Amino acid sequence: MFRLTSATLALGLMAAPVFADDKLKVVTTFTVIADMAANVAGDAAEVVSITKPGAEIHGYQPTPGDLRRAVDADLILWNGLNLELWFEQFLSNLGDIPSVTVSDGIEPIAIASGSYQGKTNPHAWIGADAAMVYVDNIAAAMADADPDNAAIYTANAAAYKAEIEGVLAPLRAQLSEVEQEKRWLVTCEGAFSYLARDFGLQELYLWPMNTDAVGTPQQVRAVIDGVRENDIPVVFCESTVNTAPAEQVARETGAKYGGVLFVDSLSEPDGPVPTYLDLLRVTSQTVVKGLTAE
Repeated sequence: MFRLTSATLALGLMAAPVFADDKLKVVTTFTVIADMAANVAGDAAEVVSITKPGAEIHGYQPTPGDLRRAVDADLILWNGLNLELWFEQFLSNLGDIPSVTVSDGIEPIAIASGSYQGKTNPHAWIGADAAMVYVDNIAAAMADADPDNAAIYTANAAAYKAEIEGVLAPLRAQLSEVEQEKRWLVTCEGAFSYLARDFGLQELYLWPMNTDAVGTPQQVRAVIDGVRENDIPVVFCESTVNTAPAEQVARETGAKYGGVLFVDSLSEPDGPVPTYLDLLRVTSQTVVKGLTAE
């Protein structure tokens, strides 16, 4: 997909080119937001993620190197919604750098159980509808911080949202053909509530947040009972946690273990989900394949 850049804008508006030293520096808390921001930025801004590919972001412990990478940022983007429990202390060490919560304006989903019961589920980026809000918020934040390149950010955001919809539309159509009673999404962490809502799936999970107790016998037993009661055909787990509890549920119920879903982090460039579009595609395809397999 074509990305508008500072060079192409200069050709159209006779504006001066943007040099590397003058670029807006955007720092994000994790790789998913970083990739979204990079797609909005084109070549008009530099984007850096504090956490690395594959990191578990809930209880992340920032390092002195993280602080050094972020200290000269012009803008910091973070998810909010109680996701980055470490971030506010980190931000306080950076001084007066503008920060924007990119989940602002989403329609939230409350966590149904555990110590976070009633609080907003923070994993909104995994839902297609919320992803559009993220992209708009990122573009607005960049345009506000760097108004000379606002047209670039606006154009790239529109193109990127079209790509997101292009990835998810055919998968949503496939899932709509699955019988309603089979449309369950069973996972380790309850990180897929927004995807489940967008795809019309009922949800069952072992634990609500990775910061809670995980994989306890009580959690496993409750999900085993739920899988049996509803005759659920397939169970999944996400990539950044131990998959053994989900595999145990599958063994004891006769459900299939459908494999790994990606949500909290991108992979390295040579891995299965090096971009956010890949994360959406691979995760959604895995769900569709698991629910439509005979």
